[in-house]
Formats: sequence, C-alpha cells, structure tokens
Amino acid sequence: MKLILPAALEAEIARHAAAAFPRECCGLIEGARTGTSFRATRIHPGRNLAGAADRFEIDPADHIAAVKSARARGADIIGCYHSHPGGEARASRHDLSGAGEEDFLWLIAATDGVQCRIGAFVYRAPDFVALSK
Repeated sequence: MKLILPAALEAEIARHAAAAFPRECCGLIEGARTGTSFRATRIHPGRNLAGAADRFEIDPADHIAAVKSARARGADIIGCYHSHPGGEARASRHDLSGAGEEDFLWLIAATDGVQCRIGAFVYRAPDFVALSK
C-alpha cells in the first residue's frame, strides 16, 4: 500500500504541528483512493477540541466544512492527521481505540516543535497497516 503525499502538503502538516506544539494538531485529508494507493490532494486543518494536550478531537463544524469543500471539488475525505508532540510517528493505542472506519488514512506527525517526521497508516480492522511513501 502506498501514499502519494505532495511535499507542499507534508510541509503544511509539519507547520500545523509546530504551531500547535506542545498540544496536538489535527485535520482532515482530501484526496482519492485507488486500489492500494492513497493520493492526498489537500488538507483541511481543524480546531482541536480535546481538553488534554496529548489528545485530539476535530471540531465537528470543521469536519462538516471539509466534507462540503471536498464534495464541491468532486473529491472525498480519505483520512485524518494529527501530531504526537514529543512522540513517535506511529499510531498509538489511543489512536487505535479511536479508529473505526475501514481503509481510512491516518497521518501521524511526530514533532519536537521544530522538526517533524510523518508516518502513514491505514486502518484495517483490527489494527493499523503502515503505508510506504
């Protein structure tokens, strides 16, 4: 399975993660799924409503706006992204407990507030599967 993530979108996620540090950032990913490939075409940064700094909860209004925006372009929301401040670019147990939509893309941006590394995963019950970039 493969992810096609343009450098500009990867940089945008990294900027969002650095700006939110030491809290988690979050957002949705617009694009297309073709066979075993995911192509990201746009990101939709979201407001994080979670009370804890190490959790994320995308504002439902931002979620609805992203879906409407994607549909207007004939695209879909294919995944989400969030950061792991001071953590690793891999899905956590907490991420797994929040996953549920089969074949949904998850990008995890590990950041120290300056540097960022992004891991890509897709949820396939009962776990996440790593994607190559």
